[in-house]
Amino acid sequence: MKNTKFILLLIIFFFAAVVNAQKVEHEGKEYKVKGSKILLNDEDVTAQLTGEQQKEIKRKLKEKLDKEEKIKKAEKAQKKSEKKQKAAEKQQKKAEKEVKKHAKAQDNFSDAKKKYDKEFKKYQKLKSKGKLSPEDEVKWLKKLEGLQKKIDKTERKL
Repeated sequence: MKNTKFILLLIIFFFAAVVNAQKVEHEGKEYKVKGSKILLNDEDVTAQLTGEQQKEIKRKLKEKLDKEEKIKKAEKAQKKSEKKQKAAEKQQKKAEKEVKKHAKAQDNFSDAKKKYDKEFKKYQKLKSKGKLSPEDEVKWLKKLEGLQKKIDKTERKL
């Protein structure tokens, strides 16, 4: 919220400065500077002013333009920093997404491993009791081979 207010304030200030870009206030009068001419109420008063007054008016104009330039630079720097911040946030989101992906792959691997171990123990138990026919043993071996392939696949994703 502070950044928004700050940006809005800078934009308003910048807009006001641009509208009055060549105007300078000196001794209560508003002079306009166009090149080397100094105008008062759209009349050339350069010759009527002393050299010291002309220098003072031009110095004030230079100060005003310098301030505007500093404001422009500050706005540009702020935009650049905001852009960097957005890029950093994007990078952070990408890293978080990668961490989640890795965690999910780890979970899938451990689940596949547990399922394989459970089914292998069941197969060993049935085999040791002699309750497997040759056809059943082929089915169990295919099942265990499929589970082993799943483990290999999830391990590669890690």
